[in-house]
Order: sequence, then C-alpha cells, then structure tokens
Amino acid sequence: MQRNLITGLILAGGRGSRMGGVDKGLQRINNRSMVARVMATLAPQVGCLLINANRNLDAYAALGVPVWPDANDDFAGPLAGLLAGLQHCHTSYLATVPCDSPFLPTNLITTLSEALESANADIAIVATKVATGVGTHRRLEPDAKNNHGMQAQPVFMLLNTNLVDDLTTYLDEGGRKIETWYQRLNYVEVLFNDEMPFRNINTPDDLREAGNHQ
Repeated sequence: MQRNLITGLILAGGRGSRMGGVDKGLQRINNRSMVARVMATLAPQVGCLLINANRNLDAYAALGVPVWPDANDDFAGPLAGLLAGLQHCHTSYLATVPCDSPFLPTNLITTLSEALESANADIAIVATKVATGVGTHRRLEPDAKNNHGMQAQPVFMLLNTNLVDDLTTYLDEGGRKIETWYQRLNYVEVLFNDEMPFRNINTPDDLREAGNHQ
C-alpha cells in the first residue's frame, strides 16, 4: 500500500488522569515531548498527519500539522478521536496511534497494511504476545509452542475511511468501547512479537523511567 494513501492520526484527546490531569502528549522525555517523538516516527510511514486533541490546541498546532478536537467536549474516549480523524481525513486509509507511546516501531504501518491487504479486511489491529493470564485485554487462543496468547492493542490500527458512517452510527447509539465496535466488522489482528514499542506512558513514574532508558 502506498504511503500517500494513508493519513496518520495521533490521538491526544484524553484527560491524562493517571498523569495527574496534565496533557500527556506535551509531557517531555529528555526535553522532547511525547507527541513530537510519535510524530517523528510516524511521519515517514504515512502520507500526512493529523492530531486529535481537546485542549492546548495552539501548542499542538505549533507542531505544524492540522489539529482536530472531538465533536463533543465530554472526552468520550478514543473512538471520538477516531471519528474526528475520519471526518477530516482525505485519504483512503487512516492509521491511529496514541500520543503516549513514544517508542513506536518503524515498520508499524507497513506491517499493518500488508496484513490488511492480505486478509482483505477493513481494519488491521496491533496485537502483542503476553504470558497467559497477564493483562486485561482480549486474547486469542494461546500459542501452543510458547504458551503465550495475544493481547489486542486497538488504539494502534489501520482502517478504511469508508467506516466513518458505521462509527458515527455506533457512537450515536451510545457505543463507547473500541473493542465492541471493531469486533463487529471485518478485521484482522496483527502480531508484533515485541510489546515494548506499544507500551503507554501513563504515570509520572512511567515518564521518569522512559527517560532513564532512553
């Protein structure tokens, strides 16, 4: 899939509750904001970028890409940010990543797009291996060889933008859970063996630890 067919959307619209209510995307790891780190890795993989944010819009706009808030102001979660991205996307596909995962893999979009096309699916979702019984996300059947399952990481996705109407209807009907939405559709979960690039920086301790391991 050609990169100019894909828009990258950075989701930065959350409350940052576990970070003390601060805007997580603007928090710095060794003097560089997390959103800037995400942009630097994602930009070469896609044709253009968007940011979804609900506060500090000027600070995000200063990064040089379009910034779009949720259509409502109740911090309705990642699906509201996804809808904002879909509504302002001018390419056939949209890739989403959160602002608080600053160590993204450089092959993220290539891997997702190959899986999407191979499966003839509408959505490709990142999945990572986890030890059986660890974590809270939905897991697929365990791998008999290593006794590990797969944990879906649905905020990392590539999807066809023609799903905008379906997502609009889902949200209008009161839906909020990202898993419930995409599991109704033609999706494929794509295994990444290393879960570390997808870890979230959720707390001040996480932020300090990330700086120490840079």
